[in-house]
Amino acid sequence: MLLALAADYDYVRAGNEADVETAVKGGPVLKGGVVLMGGGKDVVEAFAWMIERSGGGDFLVLRAAGTPAYNSFVLEQGKANSAATLILRTREASSDAFVLECVRQAEAIFIAGGDQWNYIRQWKDTPLAAALQERIERGVPIGGTSAGLAVLGELFFSAEHDTVTSAEALADPFDFKMTLGDGFLKLPHLENLITDSHFMARDREGRLVAFMARLNARGLGIDEATAVLLEPDGQSRVVGKNRAHFYLASGETAVCRAGQPLEMRGVQVLRVKAGERFDFASWTGTGELTTVGVKAGATIEGGSL
Repeated sequence: MLLALAADYDYVRAGNEADVETAVKGGPVLKGGVVLMGGGKDVVEAFAWMIERSGGGDFLVLRAAGTPAYNSFVLEQGKANSAATLILRTREASSDAFVLECVRQAEAIFIAGGDQWNYIRQWKDTPLAAALQERIERGVPIGGTSAGLAVLGELFFSAEHDTVTSAEALADPFDFKMTLGDGFLKLPHLENLITDSHFMARDREGRLVAFMARLNARGLGIDEATAVLLEPDGQSRVVGKNRAHFYLASGETAVCRAGQPLEMRGVQVLRVKAGERFDFASWTGTGELTTVGVKAGATIEGGSL
């Protein structure tokens, strides 16, 4: 095990302590792709998929708090050269030369759960964010779960003022807690998209629809113990135990004003279960198609309202 401790970060590495050779030198052939995971129990198949797409390279987990427990878990899922965790406690860590070199040497990158406000306030518009973007553009597969999922879409809920419930968001889509932003990362097929995790378990459909109304965006909610495996061409499949929910506001937003309950019509939802597929490029797929609307501060499924 390789261990590096500093005032602003911890780095713990398991597996081969030597960096694997680059694809240019005959090492891993990177295939790109994105893992969008809904939190709760980790989806084993998603990690195996990332390792395969990394060419068995160096797997890096990023987080702002927690432990390096992912290291041993990752190595159990496939033939990765190494598995390492960087715990970045300050914004200053996002400019550290050692941290940036770890990111630049990674062939797979996974953002763990936690508090997404830590990721936004400490990583956005830093050399770390630039290094992540460079790796994405080089074909490094990237993934995230829970808070890590929240920051993968072009648009995000930052949780700067803590979480927001569906009831709060629907009662006032401009509630103090409705802190929305953009511009952290740019991933193919995640443009104009906001994501949410722990979806049905924490009753988050209402707040996702409120996010969409505020941003004029598409939405993706993912259940716990479930992941979407997104290929570079936009094709994807759902794996795990539950469903992913793909939202498109095809109707009318009747009321979206500060201090007033949201009213919205004709939000199309495709509920895609494990084993089924979805095409991000055309926003179509297999699954259960329905319509959701909002009236009097509550979501109503079915019909055009």
